[in-house]
Amino acid sequence: MGLRKEYKRHSAKVTRGPRWKALRMLALDRDGWKCVQCGERRRLECDHVLPVRDRPDLSYTLSNLQILCGRCHARKTRIEVGHKPLPPERQQWRDLLSSMKGKQNADI
Repeated sequence: MGLRKEYKRHSAKVTRGPRWKALRMLALDRDGWKCVQCGERRRLECDHVLPVRDRPDLSYTLSNLQILCGRCHARKTRIEVGHKPLPPERQQWRDLLSSMKGKQNADI
């Protein structure tokens, strides 16, 4: 059975409750309320750098958290579960479409 089939969302139990909410706010403040990879300020998610399934002892450690936008978080998760990263040309195309979508919404 491949890694994709074995993948389960181990962080689901961690990301509930007041302890997580407080830690998430600390991470957002530390990272300036923007994605640490691309600088996006919308659709922010708090990501475990080392996944909870591999390092449950770091679940509530601020230094193991980073703020990512939805797109960067999805890309990281896809790689973690065993999908190959998108080829650079395909990623550039997706990024172009996303940037155009944002400009269209701003014009309306």
